[in-house]
Amino acid sequence: MSANTKSKSGAVVKGAKGGTGNLTTIALIMMNVTVIAGLANDVQQSFYGLSSVTLFLLGGLLFFLPTGLVAAELASGWSQRGGIFRWVGEGIGTFPAIACLLILWFQTTFTFGSGIPSMSATIGFFTTKYDWAVDFAKNSHSWKVTLPIMIGWLAYYWFCCWLATKGVKTFSNIAKYGVILGTFLPLGVMTILAVVWICQGNAPAIDMAPSNLVPKWEGMSTLALAAGVFFSFAGIDMNAAHIKDLKKPNKQFPLAIFISMILALLIFIVGTLIIAMVIPNKQINLLYTLYATYRALGATIGFPDLYLVFCWLGMLNSFAALITNLAGPSYMLGQAGRSGFLPKFLQNNNKHGMPSRLMYTQMALMTVIAFIVFLLPNVEGFVALITQAITILYLTYYVLMFVAFLRLRYQQPNRPRGFKVPGGMVGAWIVAGVGIIACVFGIVLAFYPPAQLEAEVGSGMTYDLIIIGLLAFVLIACVLIYRASRKHNWSDPTNQFAPFTWQIEGLKKPGKALSNIPTALLSEGQNPMGQPIRHLYDPNEMIDLPSSKDPDAQAAAAAALLKKHGITEPGEPAKVALVGDPNAGMKTIAYEPEPVHTDDNGNMLPTPTAADVKAAAVPTDAAADAKRAQARAQALEADVQDYADEAHALEDEAKDDAALAKAEHRVQVDEAEASEAAAKTAKPTLSGGTSTPSKPAGPSSN
Repeated sequence: MSANTKSKSGAVVKGAKGGTGNLTTIALIMMNVTVIAGLANDVQQSFYGLSSVTLFLLGGLLFFLPTGLVAAELASGWSQRGGIFRWVGEGIGTFPAIACLLILWFQTTFTFGSGIPSMSATIGFFTTKYDWAVDFAKNSHSWKVTLPIMIGWLAYYWFCCWLATKGVKTFSNIAKYGVILGTFLPLGVMTILAVVWICQGNAPAIDMAPSNLVPKWEGMSTLALAAGVFFSFAGIDMNAAHIKDLKKPNKQFPLAIFISMILALLIFIVGTLIIAMVIPNKQINLLYTLYATYRALGATIGFPDLYLVFCWLGMLNSFAALITNLAGPSYMLGQAGRSGFLPKFLQNNNKHGMPSRLMYTQMALMTVIAFIVFLLPNVEGFVALITQAITILYLTYYVLMFVAFLRLRYQQPNRPRGFKVPGGMVGAWIVAGVGIIACVFGIVLAFYPPAQLEAEVGSGMTYDLIIIGLLAFVLIACVLIYRASRKHNWSDPTNQFAPFTWQIEGLKKPGKALSNIPTALLSEGQNPMGQPIRHLYDPNEMIDLPSSKDPDAQAAAAAALLKKHGITEPGEPAKVALVGDPNAGMKTIAYEPEPVHTDDNGNMLPTPTAADVKAAAVPTDAAADAKRAQARAQALEADVQDYADEAHALEDEAKDDAALAKAEHRVQVDEAEASEAAAKTAKPTLSGGTSTPSKPAGPSSN
């Protein structure tokens, strides 16, 4: 059966063997690698030398793999707009759902807020004066020196924010080429030059003995930076929503996850090991070690100023990342916010469809975050602190996702899913349990000031207090915004978010629902989130889900369910996910409005049944039928012309009859007038005093 088939009932079934097939496995792999892999955390992990290989492997197995599998199941079962907002809201509730989006928004804010002082400290690497650039980076903490440069970078960031409000088309090409030129090209050049560097007889700065693959334990603080490993692998949930575009999700998605993990590990491990081999551990600096690596490798081919080339390419990459991330989280939060979770003031969309006020608010907060740098001894410590705070936020985000996954397995056990984590409930607990433990361990690690940066971060108490302060700020903001949304009617009736299934099923919060109705069917024809539910469903209502190999029965079952709830004409087109066999993937059925059937006199006829359609004659010679139809059309055209000629003749005859009738009437009038005149001129006859008029003379007998 082809990817797109049409059932006998008239419903178009896309991807009858699985998903739509619009996305290949290779395409999904590259999307995953683009979102996840990069050089940002390689410098931080290079402190661990060869043992960084083990840390990245553990991060991949204990965090990346569970995250990808769980996100795949959630995306296939609850595929409506919203991503993690939808999943957490379905499993835990509304407040954790909106908190996830706010966490993502604040995480982006902290990331790029910390980039402002970092870029200010490394301004010298945009020149050929390398030694001066290093010295400036080490001594750039003085606000008298750094503040003017920070103001310049702030102006640049505000310009990027303004550019991002102009819409995706304005910067999509810049973003695409920025990632290629700023990430993949430098990594490829680093790898080639590292081989040349070793062949020239340079000794690695780390001991490459296999025994060093085991991380050395000297207390929790020595592993504090390892929490960044989990942050490196974050983001796979963003592409899980594309599972419905795969032809065979159950096979393709796990394969894509596994290959993506291998490629990401290669990028992380290769980049980290090259830095660790070239730059001695005691010389590693979070701000400029990457540039030092470029310079050392460039010297192998007589071009030490190679760092300058990649510094400017990195600028292009940061420009692309900045405007993309300024747009993405704010756009997602703005979409959910119109469901009633953000004040009306922040719900605006400009003419380019971008939430400009929310984006400018984020930029203002970034500006505040940038100035926290002056509370720590130097910029390097500030970057480490912000990275740890971001890691805690992101890992909390994923803990909520894992918990929602487990709750949905118990609360909505029969809800169809196009993909399921293998192993039943035991497999679900193992995968989610490993993910939760990894996240909690990473969160605990992040609270320990890194031993490698003891002098840079200063007092451990100051370090933890700032992190706790940032986290408390995010938590309080989430609580206040949510409580305010409960007291005000901020819902936009035109928002595009479907209600949660538990709202459609009349529940006040997520609870037990044994229904097996697919979520896309439940949301069909409903008012948007924040508005009254239009079609209520029973949380335990069951329908007969036919085999996924029978698209006709699937289409009939879906149509019958919708009609039962008064939905006779679904959307334009209405797309309903109906999964008969969870192992077979997802099917998307698009219903077309029923045609109106009339007889020759214009009287409405009932819609033909399936039996009527099946009994209708099927042409065996289309060409002959077409010729016969053309001949009938020509004959009908000739008949129409004959009728027209006859009508003209009748019209002329009617005109002649009218003229004759007028002439006859005129003759009668003339005769009447003549008789009257003759009677007046005749003499009267006397008889007994009574006179009688004489009879009018008839016509002459001559």
